Amino acid sequence: MNWFSKKNIISFISIIALYVLSQGLISAGVIDSYILLNLVLIGINIILAVSLNLITGYTGQFSLGHAAFMAVGAYVSAIMTTKLNYPFFISVIIAAICAAFAGLLIGIPTLRLKGDYLAIATLGFSEIVRIILLNFDYVGGASGLNDIPQYTTWTWIYFAVVGTIVLIKNFINSYAGRACISIREDEIAAEAMGINTTLYKVLAFVIGAFFAGIAGALYANYFYFIKPNNFGFMKSVDILVIVVFGGMGSIAGSVAGAVALSIISLFLQNIPELRMVIYSVILFLIMVYRPEGLLGKYEGKGKLFKKGGKLNGSINN
Repeated sequence: MNWFSKKNIISFISIIALYVLSQGLISAGVIDSYILLNLVLIGINIILAVSLNLITGYTGQFSLGHAAFMAVGAYVSAIMTTKLNYPFFISVIIAAICAAFAGLLIGIPTLRLKGDYLAIATLGFSEIVRIILLNFDYVGGASGLNDIPQYTTWTWIYFAVVGTIVLIKNFINSYAGRACISIREDEIAAEAMGINTTLYKVLAFVIGAFFAGIAGALYANYFYFIKPNNFGFMKSVDILVIVVFGGMGSIAGSVAGAVALSIISLFLQNIPELRMVIYSVILFLIMVYRPEGLLGKYEGKGKLFKKGGKLNGSINN
């Protein structure tokens, strides 16, 4: 890969320019604390959606346990910064590694399952994590963990989002990523071609969990306070809705879905009695009239294959 190609240089300059512009607007007070709060939430949702899309959209594994990996990252980071006084950077890295290890633990025994059975298994894992946190006094139990230092800044959020997108996109374009896509398209055919399907499913799970752990660490160190119910079943469903809404197997779709749903929720806050009804109707209409999601048509299914059924880049290369 040519890192110094014209396209990469333009992308790098654009990323830095956008960061400088946004940071300048924050410093000038144009972006106030309320807008910044929503931008932080959008950034965290993008990290969660892109990482879940790797598991569900690209590898075809239906997971309802992504909130558990976020919870592991959040609590590990909170413990390290609040109780053990570790530097924030070290805390984020260790939190992500712990979340990845949790992904490995759940991945090895369950990823031989498929479809609804896998969804139930990952949901069960998520509930196990939540119940353990509810009964673990060291992290506050049901009352939650408070007085977490606010180390998360816009700089952290911005570059975490960029890093997540770049790294996962490069993984998808690699040999391992194409193997994951082949598993989604036809797992039996992939096995017949000599691909270790269990290995690549576990790998996708571990990488997705790693980035969910980063999102959890950033969340904990921005909002001062976390409790187990922040990471329950509905949080996993929210992340999955973003992925489906944006487009399965589309990184750009995950970004667009996170932004769109966050803005929709923001505008509906003024009518709380109708908020969930209107929100549900919007999702229903999108799924009926555009089932591939906002950007799923332009990325994802079919990218592995050219017309005529030939591989677009051999799996064995």
